[in-house]
Amino acid sequence: MTQRWARRAVLGGLAGGLVVAGVGAGGGSAWAAGGREAGGGVTGGPGAGEGRSRAGGRGTGAGREVHVAVAVGRGGGPVGSDRVQVLQVGPRDAATVVVLVPGMFGAANDFRLMARDLVAAVPGVQVWAPDRREENLTDRSGFTGGADPLAYYLDGHYRTQDPAASGFAAGWGLGLALDDLRAVVLAARNGGRRRVVLGGHSWGATTALAYAAWDFGGCPGYRDLAGLAVLDGGVLGAFKGAGAPVQDSPEQVRQRLAAIEGGRVFDLTLSGVGLGARAESTQIWYQLAGWYAHHDPEGRSVLQDRLPDALRPSHPVTNAALLGALVDAGFGWPNDISVHSGRIADSPGADGVRGWVDEGITPIARVAEAYAGPVPAVWEWYWPARLSVDLDVSDAYADTDLARSLDLRLRHAAGLDVPLYAFQTSAYRGTVLDAARRVAAESRVPYTVHETDEGMNHLDPLFAATTHNTATRTLAEFVRGLR
Repeated sequence: MTQRWARRAVLGGLAGGLVVAGVGAGGGSAWAAGGREAGGGVTGGPGAGEGRSRAGGRGTGAGREVHVAVAVGRGGGPVGSDRVQVLQVGPRDAATVVVLVPGMFGAANDFRLMARDLVAAVPGVQVWAPDRREENLTDRSGFTGGADPLAYYLDGHYRTQDPAASGFAAGWGLGLALDDLRAVVLAARNGGRRRVVLGGHSWGATTALAYAAWDFGGCPGYRDLAGLAVLDGGVLGAFKGAGAPVQDSPEQVRQRLAAIEGGRVFDLTLSGVGLGARAESTQIWYQLAGWYAHHDPEGRSVLQDRLPDALRPSHPVTNAALLGALVDAGFGWPNDISVHSGRIADSPGADGVRGWVDEGITPIARVAEAYAGPVPAVWEWYWPARLSVDLDVSDAYADTDLARSLDLRLRHAAGLDVPLYAFQTSAYRGTVLDAARRVAAESRVPYTVHETDEGMNHLDPLFAATTHNTATRTLAEFVRGLR
């Protein structure tokens, strides 16, 4: 029932062994989906660019949550794609902003629950979680306006991004991603009036460390920062414990670049799961499962009958139970795509349907809440294949010949001089902290904080209950202790 995939296939996202046809049959372009608009471009200042907050924004103080748009440089994509959306949680007058970068196939809502917990735990802190620019290619309109999401997506009515018409994405590598991220960081800094802690989860942690070592026109990235926070990811072999080495030999890189040049501009790794051949197919299935689990958790699963016989639960289950079956470690999913949540009930209710029983540190309702929104952006549909190449090569964390050939400006790792927090789960068998120690030893990092929770799987830090989330608690302590 369960397949095993290379670490890069699933890092930062959820994937299962489902083999379901019929996703992604729609045509056309999806660069501008309904409900994606937010405020104007951020030019600096607390709350800048909020002009029109995205649907679902709430609050004015510590509970404030809005999405705003940050204008970024030209990337050659469709009109409207030269911007990134940023989820902002917490008071607009905060003195410290924690910017958290999602991992592979991840999006801003990965951090919504963690952001709420951090803001509640640390006075004077705001959390920003940016989507990457490729999120502008996603059609999420099926989750808004009273539409039936299942029919919209599984029956192929949504707008897709045709790879053949997406040659621009061949250039959407780490350099562009870091230029975009710097626009976010500089907006958060507000002309130096606020300090910024930059962090990320999984490959988002790799991105954060790359930012710190990057040369931005002669300015090292770490000079923008007051601290770094890496959550179950990094560089220098951080993921080695999973037994899947990075693909960064010159020959591997040459072959991967040739594939991109040949038109494979989006990373199709998740298509191997069997949920459809398109880049977005797997993401759609999991997003649907989370959406229904949030909006009707105890209702009979609307997706169950669409599953193949081999994977369909033998008894009718609720929407919440179906989501649990897709994300819980107890069903055999690999560590880096699973959480510790619970199990399907042993006995059905009066309606003959079996629900979900929470027994772990991550209640299934929290996973569903993150998935559902208010903006349903936990999954990134169109991950650029070039970004995968560049992040693999960045694992060396040095200005190598190979890095230079790809214009990866990793020139300042040795000068890194800000505090470093590193957290690891059970996913990589200790190599995350080993790698963080190497980063510190080979730089000028003044001090490091290393934390471990072997009771967590890779995705638990994003969704675990507040009282059980070691990552959120220790990260809050780190941020509170910065001077």
